[in-house]
Amino acid sequence: MTTPELDQLAMHCQQLRLTRVAATLPSLLEQAAQTEQSYSAFLTTVLHTEVESKREKNQMMRVQMARFPFHETLDGFDWKAQPSIDPKVIKELATMRFVANGANALLLGPPGVGKTHLSVALGIEACRLGLRVTFTTAAALITTLGKALYENRLEERLKILTQPKLLIIDEIGYIPIDRQGANLFFQLISRRYERGSILLTSNQSLGAWGEVFGDAVIASAILDRLLHHATTVNIKGDSYRLREKRKAGLIRHALVNAPADE
Repeated sequence: MTTPELDQLAMHCQQLRLTRVAATLPSLLEQAAQTEQSYSAFLTTVLHTEVESKREKNQMMRVQMARFPFHETLDGFDWKAQPSIDPKVIKELATMRFVANGANALLLGPPGVGKTHLSVALGIEACRLGLRVTFTTAAALITTLGKALYENRLEERLKILTQPKLLIIDEIGYIPIDRQGANLFFQLISRRYERGSILLTSNQSLGAWGEVFGDAVIASAILDRLLHHATTVNIKGDSYRLREKRKAGLIRHALVNAPADE
């Protein structure tokens, strides 16, 4: 094909914002000539190339908007190190059927057993499947809601936090929550109840949430809504970080963490 024809095709691609096709056009044309593709087959290849490009860009944008603390996948999870976890349960969560049903998921266990890794991996999988996701720690969430209340923008903030199909709240129980924070958290849970799914992690057993929120009544109301439609995964075992330090000879004995139970 002559250079003017290629230039004209490239210009059309730019005008139509077919960026991936424009970048790979010479190789696409060469492949079509070598394989003697039909017009319809070549057009299918061209359109598939651009569709995949836009899908990848949209996925990257969703991942960026979710604000994950790091990038991890389920393929990178060490299942053998945590035999208390049933991979089938996590892989079922990865289908995001629980999100489609407006249900929730709770990952409970001592520090360092992979709860955050799993929550991020599931969130990234949700992004891959086209769902809008927001990731936050419990401490950051309470701070954000408290600031919105002080600035008289609580309703606006609650609406924003209700929009994502999946809201991931990490590290509930690491820092005590005061009565105001507990009330704000309850309002958010109530807003999302049966409307948007929540995936949360906690190092505290559900029975200890009364202490976490400083109010047994509010904790009970929160759990009532979270657990109505929910999958609970209790993770037992040693901390990854302690295990690595033990291997390196930095500590002699493992610190035994009590498992999180319902």
